[in-house]
Amino acid sequence: MSAIITILLFFVFLALAIPVAVSLGIVSVMPGMMDDSFTASATFVIRSMVGGIDSFPLLAVPMFVLAGVLMSHGKISAKLFDVFSYFLGRRTAGIPIAVIITCLFYGAISGSGPATVAAVGSMTIPLLIELGYEKDFSTAIVAVAGGLGVIIPPSIPFIMYGLASGESVSQLFIAGIIPGILIALLLTGYAYFYCKHHGEDKQKIEDKIATLRKKGFWKVFADSFWAILSPIIILGAIYSGVASPTEAAVISVFYSLVVSLFIYKTVRIGELWQFLGEAMRTYAPILFILTASMAFSRVITLMQVPQIVSAWMLGNFTNAIILLLVINVFLLLVGMVMDTTPAILILTPILLPITTAIGLHPIHFGVMMVVNLAIGFVTPPIGVNLFVASSLTKISVVQIAHKAAGMIVLFLLALLLITFVPLISLLLI
Repeated sequence: MSAIITILLFFVFLALAIPVAVSLGIVSVMPGMMDDSFTASATFVIRSMVGGIDSFPLLAVPMFVLAGVLMSHGKISAKLFDVFSYFLGRRTAGIPIAVIITCLFYGAISGSGPATVAAVGSMTIPLLIELGYEKDFSTAIVAVAGGLGVIIPPSIPFIMYGLASGESVSQLFIAGIIPGILIALLLTGYAYFYCKHHGEDKQKIEDKIATLRKKGFWKVFADSFWAILSPIIILGAIYSGVASPTEAAVISVFYSLVVSLFIYKTVRIGELWQFLGEAMRTYAPILFILTASMAFSRVITLMQVPQIVSAWMLGNFTNAIILLLVINVFLLLVGMVMDTTPAILILTPILLPITTAIGLHPIHFGVMMVVNLAIGFVTPPIGVNLFVASSLTKISVVQIAHKAAGMIVLFLLALLLITFVPLISLLLI
């Protein structure tokens, strides 16, 4: 059974709406069933699945998912938003910019784009609408800024890339800092010019900020202190060498638990079982995809797919700039139709040899890949952030995507800068 038929069958199964994990499992087993001489028998595939998830770094993923759930229900995103609104609220586009910065900080806690949209959006979108901002603009800015959740460390996609490539997860986290800040700055610039052009209801905003300022700076800061401290503790533990990303993920769970239960008192002990169930429902599909992706990646390696694709692309695109543009377009298209986890696990073994052959640093390529797939979060038809934001406001996904078009263009501009200016990703490592 040829590699082309195997990959075509995978896309056929996806078109038939067969779940990604099941599709990967079927095409992983089929070559061994069709050809007895092929190394990857059904037993080999199952062993690859089990062995693939026997990984210490992988434990960080469910821990960050659980921490994100606890912090969402613990209203930590609301505390972050208050302190940013206090300082920025009276400026042009101050409230939308406060939303973007809140997404930036919350992304440094949850490691997930959809989780960032859900946690920040559920609190800020109604407020933006109440203050006179258009409903579709309010929804779009949260959906796009939520993409920062997978670029700013800690990031679940970076963990997956590290697992697939063998690169240091800590270095990937560090490499994501400047790209994440760059994208956030571009989004704040967009929000400023949008609000300058369309205007704001200054009276409503002033009334809201006046209420917040009546509390006084120290009261607002004291309320927000533990929320602001959370990403500092998590990232500080990783970058200082005190803890590995996996250990820092466990620290984040206990930190969010203590802050939510005993400091903010926004959750009750009786609710913890519900939160554990929510985290398991989020992580279980990822785990099934992960196990099947591990087996599939080993099967396509045995079929020499990475070598075949690499030879074809390097033979047909001799110019490094053109090759990088082709890879970016390909990743953007994949991000539109496939979730981040399987995309990274399937494509890393195929594309990494190509990019290293033209001198691209593996960490640089990892950032490039994650930014590409982050754009996929806000582009139809499978833009997860769009669906999460749509569920919060009942605005159609197409309408949100249309309103987000300008911000997506800036995201693409950032992608080009990240692709062709390696220093943006590699400066801190």
